[in-house]
Amino acid sequence: MSCFLICSLSIFAAYFYLMKQEGHIEHQGIVSKIENGKVYVNLINVSNCSSCHVQSMCQVSDIDRKEIEITNEQGQRFKQGEKVEVSFDKSLGPKALLLGYLLPFLFVLVTLLISYQVTGDEVVSGLASLLILVPYYLLLYSFRSKLKKEFVFKIKASKNI
Repeated sequence: MSCFLICSLSIFAAYFYLMKQEGHIEHQGIVSKIENGKVYVNLINVSNCSSCHVQSMCQVSDIDRKEIEITNEQGQRFKQGEKVEVSFDKSLGPKALLLGYLLPFLFVLVTLLISYQVTGDEVVSGLASLLILVPYYLLLYSFRSKLKKEFVFKIKASKNI
């Protein structure tokens, strides 16, 4: 149990360290479609990802192409097929990591440990630890509009055309 506490503390220490980072993570992309004030961009994985220090947290670096939806709040005009730059605040990366990976992992681990101590049955403990994710992700889904307002992608025309 002390190993669990040490690991948890080190994870949260790293999380708070990463939260203090400033600047933007930028990716190049191509506008795939425009609908109802939203711009859909296919992100292009460039070779710069291999030297980026937040590559381990970034889903974009694992995939060659990924489409994201960006609300065009500035009213900029884009055309389908246009090259654009998409940016995201570095300080929000760790929060996304926490919500998407670390908290679910901790919920599964804590539920597994507690349910095994209570029941002594590995199958029941395993099922309980997996089922704890259902309400967690339903809760996360119910707050999707708030999360969309917080996790904002910014878009601008690409400099190198």
